[in-house]
Amino acid sequence: MAVRKPPTERQRRLGAELRKMRERAGLTLTAAAAVHQVDKTAISNTEAARFGVSPDRVRVWARNYACPDPDYIDALAAMTRERGANWWDEYRGLLPAGALDLAEMEHHAVALRSTQIMHVPGLLQTEDYARAVFEEAVPALAGEELERRIAFRIRRCGLLHRAHPPANTFLIHEAALRMRFGGAGVMRAQLDHLLKQSECGSVTIRVVPFVAGGFANAGSSTLYAYGPVTQLDTVQSDIPTGSAFIHAESHVTNYRSAMDRMERRSLNPSRSRDHIREAVQQL
Repeated sequence: MAVRKPPTERQRRLGAELRKMRERAGLTLTAAAAVHQVDKTAISNTEAARFGVSPDRVRVWARNYACPDPDYIDALAAMTRERGANWWDEYRGLLPAGALDLAEMEHHAVALRSTQIMHVPGLLQTEDYARAVFEEAVPALAGEELERRIAFRIRRCGLLHRAHPPANTFLIHEAALRMRFGGAGVMRAQLDHLLKQSECGSVTIRVVPFVAGGFANAGSSTLYAYGPVTQLDTVQSDIPTGSAFIHAESHVTNYRSAMDRMERRSLNPSRSRDHIREAVQQL
């Protein structure tokens, strides 16, 4: 079995889920190796995503572990496809791996919900607004690098307009509507774009006004990706060095609860559009 190229976040997640399945069965690597009739290093390397795994092997191991959840097993088997001709692979080696992992996560998500405090969500950004945001990067991005980041972000936006897009809920704090990245003209065009996107069937935009008060995780932007089963939900959070992907069950549950609370304090979609129009008029 050949060692694969550096694994993606999705491949690491599959390995982690296989490890969890083994541990829930109460089996050590040695005991699992005896049950599967393979060398324990093969199991260790698969769980660490150093080796790939086939759908059949996932199902055999799940049966040996007496996993009682067929939907979960089906979802794991579907994750075994090796990376192939996906649009984000064109950027492999040119952009940080976390950016590609984010695009892959969005592509496979059943639904997405994001919270944004200081920026308009990446999936809703115009090219000029994205340029203004990236121009604030530290360290500064060189010309070609800057253009590549912008192009990649705009291509991510295509997710909203594919034949069967995931349901997208964007919780946008009023601060993001007031921060004038690129100046008044760029911001006006960006807010007009938000209003247009809010009419798409797969997009729900809800504004959290200043008067809503405080809420959990008020200082961070978060994307919650719903998997085909709850066990495969993933949280992506922006950090100064890129992206952090979180899938520990207790942490994911807490993020979901925090976003539920924020959504309850947001305006409904109709009032949110009114709030965006008001922000446009005040530019």
